[in-house]
Amino acid sequence: MARIAGIDLPNEKRLDVALTYVYGIGKFVSQKILAKVRIDPAIRVKNLTSEQINLLQKEIETMPVEGELKKIVRENIQTMKRIQSYRGLRHSMKLPVRGQRTRTNARTLKGKRKTVGAMTKEAREKMEPTGTPAAK
Repeated sequence: MARIAGIDLPNEKRLDVALTYVYGIGKFVSQKILAKVRIDPAIRVKNLTSEQINLLQKEIETMPVEGELKKIVRENIQTMKRIQSYRGLRHSMKLPVRGQRTRTNARTLKGKRKTVGAMTKEAREKMEPTGTPAAK
């Protein structure tokens, strides 16, 4: 089992797919890395030699991945909040940041529905001060 950037890569997967288990490496970046170090993307992780694993580790060390990348993203969000950019305000209000609609949907971020608006006649009478008839 190969361990790269603190992640155990699954043995039975193709190498180009297995590299995507590392946070910050997607399919495209995985293919670019493998082309740069000249390793066949179709090879299985269990068939890697120690020399190939070392080449991959050295190449991946040059880019921010895992904890380092998460820290950079968190700092960027904090900066947006601090300068009160539009995206920063959306982050602090826990609303969608990338232009999605919020009139409907966005339930994951907005939470459970809260009904606002129409009141029953009994509820309205309870809220009125006693002795004054309701304005009609």
